[in-house]
Amino acid sequence: MSTATTSPQAGAPAAKRRLGDVIFSGTALGSGIIILLVLAAVTFFLIAQSIPALTEDPETNPILGGASFLSYVGPLVFGTIWSSLIALALAAPLSIGIALFISHYAPRRLATLLGTIIDLLAAVPSVVYGLWGAIVLSGFLQPFYVWLNANLGWIPLFSGQVSATGRTILTASLVLMVMILPIMTAICREVFLQTPKLHEEAALALGATRWEMIRMSVFPFSRGGIVSAAMLALGRALGETMAVTMVLSATGVVTFQVLTSTNPSTIPANIALNFGEAHGTGTNALIATGLVLFIVTFVVNAVARWIVNRRAEFSGAN
Repeated sequence: MSTATTSPQAGAPAAKRRLGDVIFSGTALGSGIIILLVLAAVTFFLIAQSIPALTEDPETNPILGGASFLSYVGPLVFGTIWSSLIALALAAPLSIGIALFISHYAPRRLATLLGTIIDLLAAVPSVVYGLWGAIVLSGFLQPFYVWLNANLGWIPLFSGQVSATGRTILTASLVLMVMILPIMTAICREVFLQTPKLHEEAALALGATRWEMIRMSVFPFSRGGIVSAAMLALGRALGETMAVTMVLSATGVVTFQVLTSTNPSTIPANIALNFGEAHGTGTNALIATGLVLFIVTFVVNAVARWIVNRRAEFSGAN
């Protein structure tokens, strides 16, 4: 008995494309091209405007003040990365815990309310967070900083003379933590909700507790999404300007002490504080620091993409 073939004949006409499909594919392609063009334009602008500051004599630059560009931008890079890492280290476990509570523990009405509150926090302007951190949070935390220094001063992070105002790198990092918390929580919540129900039900049917089910089913499936959320939050913290500018009493040094009045500055805050008075090649020097921040952010995103791609072979269908 012969078997019928299901393959289309060579001369069969191609399927007619609908107008909506053509418009959608063209719009998507155009949007992707625009993103690449904008990124290329920003990169070209930063490089072109940075060349005068990188090639001229530092003695004539009003921003560099005789120092080399690397010695000028080095402490700024340290402060940017240091404050962002502190904020991420504080925000990551809290965000994951809130997202797990919303997705797997809270009743539906409470979960909906908490999700709405988290989304609203993401809409608060950064200047509001900066005012709150400078006026309220810094004064509120200053006695706690004194306690930390008195009881845990043997740890290098909490050593040194405590700031009398509380406007330290730790306060700025706490403000950044509050700012990136909604972003990371919202992404983690959506990733946790996408865990295949069959995996969760299978773990519970085998006698696992709810926490064991989360540890064996939810976390392995969501690992790539958690990393993506963390890197997106880190990128948000790296580029924050106003909140850090208003909170941090910066001196532009390299120090790991988080309770003193001698604090490192960040690249965005330094640009915001000096750009209004900069002129000539001083403006180019500030743009060059922006180029360094652009490279740091690009490296962070590239590392995040590499980590996510390493986990791409795992899926709910496996």
